[in-house]
Amino acid sequence: MGACATADGVRRISALAEETGYDSLWMGEHLVQPSPRVPPAMTEPDYPILDPVVSLAVAAAETDRVLLATGIVILPQRNPVVLAKELASLDVLSRGRLVLGLGVGYVKPEMDAVGVPMEGRGARAVEYLAAMRELWTSDAPSFAGEHVSFSAVDAHPKPVQDPIPVVFGGHTAAAHRRAVRHGDGWYGFMLDLDATAAQLDSLRREADAAGRDFDELSITVSPSVRVTPDVAQAYGELGVERLAIVPPPGYWQPNGWTVDELETFVRSNAVSEARPL
Repeated sequence: MGACATADGVRRISALAEETGYDSLWMGEHLVQPSPRVPPAMTEPDYPILDPVVSLAVAAAETDRVLLATGIVILPQRNPVVLAKELASLDVLSRGRLVLGLGVGYVKPEMDAVGVPMEGRGARAVEYLAAMRELWTSDAPSFAGEHVSFSAVDAHPKPVQDPIPVVFGGHTAAAHRRAVRHGDGWYGFMLDLDATAAQLDSLRREADAAGRDFDELSITVSPSVRVTPDVAQAYGELGVERLAIVPPPGYWQPNGWTVDELETFVRSNAVSEARPL
């Protein structure tokens, strides 16, 4: 997004993340944005956003270690058979470094543009994920659902990872239920410490209701506050495993930052630049 929505931006920041010790790169998506902008859209319609799967494939070619995460793919908007092939290809080409972050969408004009209703999008996402997992793991894939069905087909190569780790985004109880019932973790976007604590309390309740051990879930949060070692420690004490650092608001405006400015930001938050916790 933003300054990274160029060939130079993706390549430079991906290589820098690898060089400076970052755990992972997270790339979100919006296929389209309402024009003119209307709530709850976060960015202006001319804010540049690349496709995350394509972008992460470029990042894979520039890196060897760093994990490649979608943060997030809006699953109800995608054809699950096509997306399963794209994601399996990315996992193969990155030698097993994909982390699949999924969401169900929140911008109605975007959903309207691809012909998918807002109603029932959560159940649709769960069905699509089950269909993709069938293609990734079964020796004889077959699936029959409300929105997708197939049989007598197969798709190779299979992903390197078995299973591909899946994290669900979203800040509602329904999103938390999807995470604990169908995922390996949860991703919270632009949350301060108090909001993170409230979200994790809800996740724990949903885990208890589902009979799942909360500690099995990987928890990733993009903090809405400046991250210092002490702040990172505080998130960790809440149960957060990973912080996906997001630039401040100025970055989210068209032509708001250059790649050089973004590089300075990435270096300033690198593990190699910070004192030990």
